[in-house]
Amino acid sequence: MRRMTKDVQGRGRVLVAMSGGVDSSVAALLLQRAGYDCVGVTMRLFDYEGAPQASKAGCCRLSDVEDAQCVAYKLGIPHHVIDLSEEFREEVIGRFVAAYGRGCTPNPCIECNRRLKFGSLMDHARDLGCDFLATGHYAQVSRDGSGVFHLGRPHDLSKDQSYALYALSQDQLSHLLLPLGGLPKTETRALAEQAGLVNARKHDSQDICFVPDGDYAAFLEREGGLGRREGRFVLSDGTVLGRHRGIERYTIGQRKGLGIPWTEPLYVIAIDPKSLDITLGGASELGTSRFEGVDARWTAPQAPSGAFPATARVSYHGSLHEVEAIPCGNSRIRIEAKAPIAAVTPGQAVVLYDGDEVLGGATIADRDA
Repeated sequence: MRRMTKDVQGRGRVLVAMSGGVDSSVAALLLQRAGYDCVGVTMRLFDYEGAPQASKAGCCRLSDVEDAQCVAYKLGIPHHVIDLSEEFREEVIGRFVAAYGRGCTPNPCIECNRRLKFGSLMDHARDLGCDFLATGHYAQVSRDGSGVFHLGRPHDLSKDQSYALYALSQDQLSHLLLPLGGLPKTETRALAEQAGLVNARKHDSQDICFVPDGDYAAFLEREGGLGRREGRFVLSDGTVLGRHRGIERYTIGQRKGLGIPWTEPLYVIAIDPKSLDITLGGASELGTSRFEGVDARWTAPQAPSGAFPATARVSYHGSLHEVEAIPCGNSRIRIEAKAPIAAVTPGQAVVLYDGDEVLGGATIADRDA
């Protein structure tokens, strides 16, 4: 298999991951204008006949493939559709279902990025003789004087997608182009309008692509075979407050939809997949100053050898918190925060930053990890 080689002068062949949305389309537009030889590719992630709900809303619809093809035709670049539906079902949907089975709340977009876009798709780029892979993510890649690559937050922090890219390695970063990292989203749309792209005014997708209606519980019952796992609502002292409709319908920090009258607002503070108990508590019980992460990944050439200060984000759009990160061996890290962090949710990622630079991250551990 051909190894990709980076040309810092802005020349080379680029495989552009084109989802059909405006961001990846403008990424292709900008790279073409910069002199790259662009090839568009769209991942087919579903058996559309077997999963018709996926073609009606969210991203990855059949119409998205058509939009990507239209943009590629407009730009005069080749376009390929590659079938990754089996890998998607195993690596993304399978892990999604398994995490919910453990009482966790996973982030399937991170798994899709890690295992498909920057795994299978990067392999496909090499097979096509491409030097780079490009996406429409809002983040930035830079290289320092010693040749080390760094992943950073974008110019438009309101569109920051660096959280979902924390698992990228040095090799992946060295072959990755992120042309939107220095642009505000308003300029991206303006460029699409000026170029006459068919999707210039297309809305951004907000849903998990394989659960476009947002009904995770129904999906897990239908596709994951988990069934409805009903149980008790309890307080931390064991007081039983009532019954819930299934642990898959709740997540840490949730307040709405509990249906439990109480003297103060109640939040989900713990989910036990064995007893099926969901523990509720007040806002003061929601925060934690210490937790662990598993399967840690680092953007630097070597993993850190000792404790270090950082800022941490524990959800995609969450706030940054001052912490100390302590590597524990076996790809585990312990996070000790200076102040309690609310709604630290097993299955989500904790991503560590030094200023605007992504250092790495890990999956927040569940009780059995």
